[in-house]
Amino acid sequence: MTVRNTVAYAIEQAESAAREGQQQVSLHLVAVASTRAVDPDAQTELGQAKDLLDRIEVWLDEDLGADPPSNLDIELGVIGADRYLFSPGDYADAILAYADEHSIERVVLDPEFNPGGTTPMLRPLEVELVRGDIEVETAPVERPARSTALARAATLPKYLAIFGASYLFYLLLSSYKPLDFLTGAITATIVTALLAPIAFSRQPSLTRIPRQVARFAMYVPYLLKEIAIANLEIAYVVLHPSLPIDPKMVELEAAIWGDGAVTTLANSITLTPGTLTVSVSERAFDIHSLTGSAREDLFDGGLERAVRFVFYGREAAAIPSPRERGQGDDDGTVEGDISDPEVADDD
Repeated sequence: MTVRNTVAYAIEQAESAAREGQQQVSLHLVAVASTRAVDPDAQTELGQAKDLLDRIEVWLDEDLGADPPSNLDIELGVIGADRYLFSPGDYADAILAYADEHSIERVVLDPEFNPGGTTPMLRPLEVELVRGDIEVETAPVERPARSTALARAATLPKYLAIFGASYLFYLLLSSYKPLDFLTGAITATIVTALLAPIAFSRQPSLTRIPRQVARFAMYVPYLLKEIAIANLEIAYVVLHPSLPIDPKMVELEAAIWGDGAVTTLANSITLTPGTLTVSVSERAFDIHSLTGSAREDLFDGGLERAVRFVFYGREAAAIPSPRERGQGDDDGTVEGDISDPEVADDD
């Protein structure tokens, strides 16, 4: 709601600095992407960012007039689409990296900037940005007084997705008596009414979810097979007289993005004996591995590729494995580019 006035304030500050001095002044007007370039929703969300930048170009012409300062350079762009952004620290890292790359000394934030969707992020983002040697301020523009929205508006896709998940979960725990189907429907209705206004940071897609559920049903037997094989390998290690273990912490930079995919891969790694996900930051997984063979399997990328298939389709499954991207060296070095803007959720 305040972006127009924020842009006007930034232009005014940059123009004033350019007219008062002889040095070159650079103004970067950027939108921080809340989606990776290879996310199935990327075309929509990055398209919205581009539309915003197109409007900003018009505002630039309006505010600078016919005689802009000759020593004022202006650049527009989208940042953060090459990484997985989740926490305020992730967004701050993307902004600080861009600022460092372009020798930016001052950052102005829109007071309505809230890339987290349902979670207020401006204040914690400002705190995170203090880590950098850079001046940070929120544009001093007026905005209408309003209470903080608890979440995005509930929609039919939200209601249907939450009801379906709740009802299915209830039935899985029931004895499948006629009364269970009735009480399950009542319980799922109550859960839906309570959670629909606050669930999902973005609107669920009723066309994509069924495909993902079907692919997940194919993934479960694969995961169970991997767990069974890993169990046999760990049993061999435990029963071997020399106990041939080689515990080591490794970092896996996974070619996945989005909360669901990251959580699925992290839990799948933990469920597989011999590996344990210790922490996740952006797309980097810190994993404790018990044996060398467990690390080999991890960097061969079978689980990662299967998770990509579940959430993004066949094309995403073809992204090179971690080892093919240069990971899995003894020193734990992570190399290689996992970006592939052509990937989409396509069966």
